[in-house]
Amino acid sequence: MFLGLDLGTSGVKAVLVDGDQRIIATADAVLEISRPHPLWSEQDPEDWWRATKQAVAALARDHSAEIAAVEGIGLSGQMHGATLLDAADAVLRPAILWNDGRSGDQCAELERREPDSRRITGNLAMPGFTAPKLIWLAEHEPEIFARVAKVLLPKDHLRLRMTGEHVSDMSDSAGTLWLDVAARQWSEAMLAATGLNTGQMPRLVEGSEVAGVLRPDVAAAWGMRAGVPVAGGAGDNAAAAMGVGAVQPGRAFLSLGTSGVLFLSNAAFAPNPERAVHAFCHCLPDTWHQMSVILSAAACLGWVTTLTGAADEGTLLAEVEAAGTRPGGPVFLPYLSGERTPHNDPRALGVFFGLTHDVDRAALARSVLEGVAFAFADGRDALLSAGAEIGAVSVVGGGARSRFWGGILASVLERPLEFHPAGEVGPAFGAARLARLAATGEDPAVVGTPPPVAHVAEPDAGAAEIYREKLGTYRRLYGALKDEFHRQ
Repeated sequence: MFLGLDLGTSGVKAVLVDGDQRIIATADAVLEISRPHPLWSEQDPEDWWRATKQAVAALARDHSAEIAAVEGIGLSGQMHGATLLDAADAVLRPAILWNDGRSGDQCAELERREPDSRRITGNLAMPGFTAPKLIWLAEHEPEIFARVAKVLLPKDHLRLRMTGEHVSDMSDSAGTLWLDVAARQWSEAMLAATGLNTGQMPRLVEGSEVAGVLRPDVAAAWGMRAGVPVAGGAGDNAAAAMGVGAVQPGRAFLSLGTSGVLFLSNAAFAPNPERAVHAFCHCLPDTWHQMSVILSAAACLGWVTTLTGAADEGTLLAEVEAAGTRPGGPVFLPYLSGERTPHNDPRALGVFFGLTHDVDRAALARSVLEGVAFAFADGRDALLSAGAEIGAVSVVGGGARSRFWGGILASVLERPLEFHPAGEVGPAFGAARLARLAATGEDPAVVGTPPPVAHVAEPDAGAAEIYREKLGTYRRLYGALKDEFHRQ
């Protein structure tokens, strides 16, 4: 039995997986985001630990025997978050999250300080990454910066609470802008550009390696045996890739979580920073991946649900589907938290264009679903522009529950999309697979196979033709409004 823990932005998910890779049980605990100022996005790391204990306790209530039989634990988590600790491992301030946009100016400063930044990291400096956040901290909260003894990523703070060890994996650490991604080691030059050193970084392991063992007090509280190994784990996207078997070159997935990701597994390091494509280490040794990232995906559906007073997201999706309209209506720019690929623009804003008296709640919601799909089309083109070859594409994340949205995505992207059973637990399931590899030493190719396909969303030729024209409008709108966004 193996336990996967995924620390997401909106909650913690725990999943129990047996030796036949069947999901035995899942549990969730909700998290909230604090936005005290424009562009800010923060969470209290203590809330992460509370939610993790809550999720594990929920599993233990109904599956105590399975919890007691856990042989390994894997961790997945939201990437880029700056969790700042003092010499006693006390948290110094709320963690600054991946969708925080305050450090735009510091990105330019980081690349000025280290002109070789893009070659070393393979990535364009963006406000979401960890390193610019520390330059912002040094400038705006110098008294806290002076006390920083360790910087951990979100899931690695959970590891510290579970094992007492400061450890991170390659895939998550690649998103800090402190890693030499090709060499899979900390870059002293990039750390020096932010006033830090390797002593303030965690020890690095591969995602499938043992990174520590569960502390006796935590094991007792969770109903587990002492000494359960905890795997290195992965950033949420690499873990999701492990969960859907996207570990061979050309395998891809589309993630419909709070953010949106088009992920492509690579046999070698293949950077393309000019198009704001992320090039990171994968969670298995000697493998890498590329990603296009949009900052608001399923988060847009939650937003429009609240905005329009719908009972919940499922009810609103059913209302849109029942309306039965063909593509048309307003165009939505989904930049509620700014945007990464391809614009790298933290000041981009969400926009509805084309409102008339005929636009109702269902039409607004449909335009949101389409706008997110258009953002994925931008990301796809950014990947293809560097010569990427995309094979089969799986869909994961909470939005994977909607077949209707899957049809829109397939038609916009003009390719079939594969959906899997329980696709919404992708990162947690991938973390459980990494736990198994760490505990057993099995061949990753045997464990990391694609799960069964529940259904395939096929593109609709008529809709695809309409969407090609509407995508052009979508792209022209950003170009027309970019200067206005930066005047706000």
